[in-house]
Parts: sequence; structure tokens; C-alpha cells
Amino acid sequence: MSILVLFAIFGGLVLLQVPVAIALGASGTFFLLLDGTFPATVMVQRMAPGLHSFPLLAIPLFILAGHLLNHAGVASRIFVFANALVGHIRGGLAHVNVVASIIFAGMSGVAAADAAGLGAIEVRAMRKAGFSAEFSAAITAASSIIGPIVPPSVIMVLYAVMARVSIGDMFLAGILPGLAMGLALMATVYVMALRGSIVAPVMKRATAAHLGDAFIGALPALLAPVGLVAGLLLGVATPTELGALICIYALILGFAYRQLTLGRLLAAFSETVSSCGVILLLVAVGIPFGWIVAIENVPQLLSNALTTASDNPLVILLLINLGLLVAGAVMETAAILLIAVPMLYPLIQTIGIDPIHFGIIVVLNLVIGVTTPPFGMVLFIMMDVANVRMGPLVKALLPLYVPLFVVLVLVILFPDFTLFLPRFFGH
Repeated sequence: MSILVLFAIFGGLVLLQVPVAIALGASGTFFLLLDGTFPATVMVQRMAPGLHSFPLLAIPLFILAGHLLNHAGVASRIFVFANALVGHIRGGLAHVNVVASIIFAGMSGVAAADAAGLGAIEVRAMRKAGFSAEFSAAITAASSIIGPIVPPSVIMVLYAVMARVSIGDMFLAGILPGLAMGLALMATVYVMALRGSIVAPVMKRATAAHLGDAFIGALPALLAPVGLVAGLLLGVATPTELGALICIYALILGFAYRQLTLGRLLAAFSETVSSCGVILLLVAVGIPFGWIVAIENVPQLLSNALTTASDNPLVILLLINLGLLVAGAVMETAAILLIAVPMLYPLIQTIGIDPIHFGIIVVLNLVIGVTTPPFGMVLFIMMDVANVRMGPLVKALLPLYVPLFVVLVLVILFPDFTLFLPRFFGH
């Protein structure tokens, strides 16, 4: 039976707004029943062994750490420090928004957590300062996607597990592109403010004393991402173990700040269970789906089709990028990884692309996709946080797509941009 039946069933279920996890499991089961080559019980038999992976433990740990730090009042302290640091630059709180997101990215690892947690503080402050609701939501959406690029990153853990590459290497490879994305967004905001494209009230430069107080107030929170990166560079622990250590640190920090009450602690656990349940269910049903794709020889067919179209690796990467961007706009990122990586990984090995480099390209495409209509998840979060409509929000986002795509192009054209840190530290 043609493999097109599998994708037709899956696509039909997604169009009917069936949850992606259910659509993956149901389409795989229906295909096996119709094909008859293998028993449908293969779906269940491959689910549990697929989840038996030590690196996957990093996902709930990093998600829990992000929620604990968010409920511990860390976000507000980060915002105050970022405001004192860059609030006086032309563009004002828009720069603060980006810097705060870069710092918070070193704790949450999930774009939605940044947009919903820190984003509410950022939008409220920007609206109070005189920024439009649409631009406030747009810059928050654009900066929140730095979260999955700067370590830790849940989506990088998923890719590393599926591609069988080092999580630590993926984390190190994401540092420079994440910082570049933040700087590119800040440069764009500066030019927009200089040209008068946005209303960006100028703020007074913070005094040295105020900056020092803000730094001291945020220092315990800043130590979390610094400790994570230092642990990765020094190799003192695995990413999973570092996730556990950050959770313990977040608990200590929350109780020290006297912000992490029993109610907030339970809320953090509840949010973590909900987030992990969705992701791990996707992983569980995605593993047998990927197995079906493999035994039906889809990777080889796709590889033949793309290499027939062109033998230039850059052209092939361009075609892959276009597909991932479109997919990211209409589907959840974890689901795309579960489908795309088994199909594309043999191809990138054939054309000689480093799997770490390719992983960063995939992550960049998918996180840009979550800010892209019609179904970008971060867009819906910001519509709710800022109380704006989709049309005006996307219009305000249009100039901010430019720096995001510039960084993506740089990562594609210059592999050393992502591979420098992993190689420098001997990984």
C-alpha cells in the first residue's frame, strides 16, 4: 500500500482539528490495519521502548525549572535589570524586552513559557510607557523564540534524542545564533525608532547605583543560565543532571525570595505535568509513526527526489527550509520533529551536512514558524496577553521577520557559526 495513504489519513485528521498526537497514532494504526503486512499491535509495542531514554528526562526537568523560576518572581527581577542596562538606548523598552528574553531563555527553554510568563510583564510595561499594543506584542513574540535557541532547549533535546547526537553539543551550538538573533532584533528596533516607524519613548539612563542594585537583585536569577552553560563547557554533569540541579536551585531561590508559596509550587508542578504530558505523548506515538516511515523507504525516496532536483547542498537545504517553515506555521514543533527528522536525517548524511549544524537549522525554522500565521502558537498567546487581533499583530511583526531570516541565512551559509563552540570546547 502506498505510503501516501498514511500521510493522507494524518493530514485529513489534522484538518479536522484532531489533536496531533491522536492523529499520529490513529493514522499509523489505520495504515497498519489496511496494509496488513504488520500487526497493528506494533504501534503499542514500539511506544514504551521508545520512551526508555535517559536524555528524555531532561525535558520535564528543564520545563519544571522554567515554571519554578517563573513562579519564584524571577521574571520581574530580570526585567528590572534589563531595563537598567539598556532601557536608555533609542527604542527603550523594546530593547529591554529582547535582553530580558535572552536572559530568561537560559532558564525556560520553551518559547510559550517566555511569551506567557515574562511576556505579560513586558507588554504591560511597554503599554504603560506609551508603546502601541500591537508592537509590544510583536516584539515580545519575536524575542520569545530565542528561548528554544539559547540553552536549555526542549526542542533541542528532542532533536538530539531522535538524531542520536549530543545534547550538550546542540546546546553549545545554539548560543551564538541565539545571541545573534537578539542583537539583530535590537538593531532593527533601533533603526525603526530612528526612522520614526514606531513610537518608542526615550528613557533616562540608569545611574550606576541603580544599575548596581538591579544587578544584585537579579544576580541569583542570572546564576542559573550561567551555571548551566558553565556546566556544559566544563563537562561536570550531563544536561539531564544539570536540569535536576537547576530545579533544586529554583526551589531554593523561590523560597529565599519568599515568592514560591505552596499554591505556586503546586501550580508549577501542574503546569509541568500538563506540558510534559503533551510532549511525551507526541514522542510516544511519533516513534512508531517514524518506524512506519522508515520501513516504507520514505527517507530514500525523499533523498532521491531532492538530489534529482539538485546536487547542490545549499539548494537542497533551501527546499528543506521552505518545507519546515510552512510546517511550523500550521503544526506543533515537536510533532514536526517527530515526522521530519526520520525522513531528512539520512538525506543530510548523504549530502555531507553536519547533524549538529542541521539541528540548529531545523530549530530556527520551527521557532520562526511559531510566530507565523495562520496557526503560530506564540501569536495566539500574544493575542491573549496583549488583547490584540491577528491582523494588526502580524502587520507589526513584518519588519521583525527580517532579522530572524537574516540570522537563519547566516546559520545556513556559515556552518562554523554554529559549530565553533562545540569544536572549541572539544566536543
